[in-house]
Amino acid sequence: MFFKDLKLQLLVSSIAAVILTACFIALAANGFIVASVILACLIGAYIIAVNIWFDHYVSKPIQSLTESAKHIAAGSYGTQVPKQADNEIGQLTDEINLMSSKIALSDKTTAEFISQISHELRTPLTAIMGWSETLQYDPKIEGDSLRGVKIIQKESERLTGMVADLLEFTRIQDGRFNLRIELVDIAAELEDSLFTYGNLMREAGIEVNYSAPEYDIPLISGDPERLKQVFLNLLDNAAKHGGDGKVVDASISLEDDYVVIGIRDYGHGIPENELPYVMEKFYKGRSKNRGSGIGLAVCNEIITRHGGIFTISNAQGGGCLAQIKLPLSEN
Repeated sequence: MFFKDLKLQLLVSSIAAVILTACFIALAANGFIVASVILACLIGAYIIAVNIWFDHYVSKPIQSLTESAKHIAAGSYGTQVPKQADNEIGQLTDEINLMSSKIALSDKTTAEFISQISHELRTPLTAIMGWSETLQYDPKIEGDSLRGVKIIQKESERLTGMVADLLEFTRIQDGRFNLRIELVDIAAELEDSLFTYGNLMREAGIEVNYSAPEYDIPLISGDPERLKQVFLNLLDNAAKHGGDGKVVDASISLEDDYVVIGIRDYGHGIPENELPYVMEKFYKGRSKNRGSGIGLAVCNEIITRHGGIFTISNAQGGGCLAQIKLPLSEN
């Protein structure tokens, strides 16, 4: 019925326009100049009225639906569009609102499930890590057995990292992801991260180069723990995906009103067709390195909430470049 209403309105408008135009031609042909001028004015007014009606009842509702669909596609699940008319556009609005609500419910259910499973996994993983580390000091365990115990510890550490990523993801999904803002010496946080993770990288035969600035980097407003989390995650990615490059570069500098941090590896880079998706949740591409697939998504969320910009690109000469731009404090 709603479809018929809008179609009928358009049909009536078209017929009326044809009749008025025919009358105008007939009057003008028979010399009724004044009447034809008046009719021409009526036709003009009618066309304006139809345009106003079309803009109000068709164009604007469709534009509103388009914007809302973009928000839903960007992750704003649950977004509801105000219903402006009881016609086919109104029906489309109802369907989009229903779809948005179902996606939001599904997303919430998934996040709750992931959170519950992650919490359930933490306790046994902690026990496995603890016992595997203890067994390495048992003199009775040697050779292949000792090697197996070390593999168990390494894999349990990897799974623990994945669980931590999943828990962080659920905090973002349900709104429990908060920043504790204070003045941060961002250069010192980067250097601490390089010291913390750099020793492990050097033990693995990876050379770490840091380009320290020749000038003081101003303090910025931010959450030091979250920012350090980003740095450690990116250094870990560079070490894992750097391939045979065995070199990681880190730098910090000023660019306009931003502090710019760069972390680069010299591996094979990322296929161009995968670059647009690397920061999407659970996207892993064709990487052989196993992980949760949400580490970069969490990094992007942290930087975005700091008012910054996070990009991943292929560096000139090979390898991958992760760049962070954080705004300088106004004070």
